[in-house]
Amino acid sequence: MSKMKTLVTLLLATILCYQSIAQEIQAKVTVNAVNMASTVNRKLFTTLQASLVNFINNRKWTDKNYATNEKITCNFTISILKNPEPDVYVGTIAVQAARPVYNSSYTSPLINFVDEKFAFKYLEFQAIDYNDNRIQGSDALVANLPATLAYYINIIVGLDANTFALRSGEPYFVKALNIVTNAPANATIEGWKAFDGQRNRYWLAENLTSTKFTAVHEVMYNYYRKAFDFLYENENQARQEMIACLTQLNNTRNENSGTTNMLIPFLMQAKNNELIQFFKKANATDKATALELLKQIDVINANKYTSELK
Repeated sequence: MSKMKTLVTLLLATILCYQSIAQEIQAKVTVNAVNMASTVNRKLFTTLQASLVNFINNRKWTDKNYATNEKITCNFTISILKNPEPDVYVGTIAVQAARPVYNSSYTSPLINFVDEKFAFKYLEFQAIDYNDNRIQGSDALVANLPATLAYYINIIVGLDANTFALRSGEPYFVKALNIVTNAPANATIEGWKAFDGQRNRYWLAENLTSTKFTAVHEVMYNYYRKAFDFLYENENQARQEMIACLTQLNNTRNENSGTTNMLIPFLMQAKNNELIQFFKKANATDKATALELLKQIDVINANKYTSELK
């Protein structure tokens, strides 16, 4: 009997150990429904939130094992703005993810993006499931909830992988593009098509898998492995590497001035505050060089750069 107990204990320990290293994502999910009428069942949104946490955090998204301290931290905030028909909700989904910087307690933002075209159908206690081979499901609006989350998780995993090994995020970007290609289709659903705007799920996946933006993947790797991860060892060298990254990014932007370029603005939306802090202590020459590059790359935040890095 004691041997059997020992065997069971070891088996349970093995299972728990595997589970602790298996999943890649450590996500926090918030469902914000303050705009919904008081007649709407509020408990439904609490149930939805818990179901989404379970769906994201307990699902295996890659064929790799992640230790607990390697899990990718991210946040999903679903803001429900309208309830156009029973059980159908329309709103936005904000996506944030971060990556730890070596030799520091600092976590660097990978994504800080609000997708403004998000619609889905949900009934309380409805199972949330996703199948790569059946993305559209039997009900497009029901399927659009897990499909959108799966899309962004692949983007997150891909971006994170890119920062540790050159172009290692490519398989996940291809998966995201596959979701776009086979996305649920419905008159209420937007964001998966080229004609749905220039800042949507289609264009992000297209840019991430396009040879036109190959250099951006190299920039993402060098940004961390040659610049940020060595900032605390050699600040001057790290800033030179970052200027090289910005120069390459600006060249790519110029080369693609005639195409839909969502990728670079998407990355800069997460990086603008970080880059300001990165160059605030730089010498006058490096600060001036960085300022000119940043104003060209990220026109929307040009005034902010000028104000902070003058």
